[in-house]
Amino acid sequence: MKSLNLKSIPQHVAIIMDGNGRWAKMRNLPRSEGHRKGVARVREIVREAARLKIKVLTLFAFSTENWKRPKKELGLLMQLLKMLLVKEIKNFNENNIRFECIGRIKEFPTVLLKAIEEAREKTKKNTGMILNLALNYGSRTEIVDAVNKIIHDKISHKLKAGSIDEPMFERYLYSAGLPDPDLLIRTSGEQRISNFLLWQISYSELYFSQKPWPDFTQKDFINALCAYQERSRRFGGI
Repeated sequence: MKSLNLKSIPQHVAIIMDGNGRWAKMRNLPRSEGHRKGVARVREIVREAARLKIKVLTLFAFSTENWKRPKKELGLLMQLLKMLLVKEIKNFNENNIRFECIGRIKEFPTVLLKAIEEAREKTKKNTGMILNLALNYGSRTEIVDAVNKIIHDKISHKLKAGSIDEPMFERYLYSAGLPDPDLLIRTSGEQRISNFLLWQISYSELYFSQKPWPDFTQKDFINALCAYQERSRRFGGI
């Protein structure tokens, strides 16, 4: 394992957790087993991120495009997400983790919405890492929603003409109040962004792992952080 500099930990790490289905297929297992294994990996990486004192961990858990999947698989994903939230609240509180989420969550079933709101409510006083799940999330949708909110506020005279700049626009995004990701990790070998945090990752470092998410261990996570620390971030400067 590479040596990690604990004084140079990224504030915000975002992860596209890709490869559950392919992991299962390689083992001649149903896709459901890949998703279950993926949830177990979430628990491990969340604990490790909190231990390293990362301020925000954003996980791409369910995209706006995922609704295209078979109903049976969608039902399992909803069930696994609900179970994760219900079972992990105790661990969140023990590790001072605050739960948040971004996306059009109101389109989820009522029982899942209740679990999301309970996790938020029961962890809202925690002051450690923010675990931010992207749920029913798509970055283009987020930007369109932000524009519609701005138009609404302009019509209702809450905004002045010419007042739109980048800081103001960011306040209308789902992620308002969170720092932009320093590091974006994607598992399973794919090298694309897949409509995830397009505005927020303008200056993020990108790290692609060949391992599918269920095989992405604590050691792999630390290796990604070490790779981030080896890079020079200039933000357009020299």
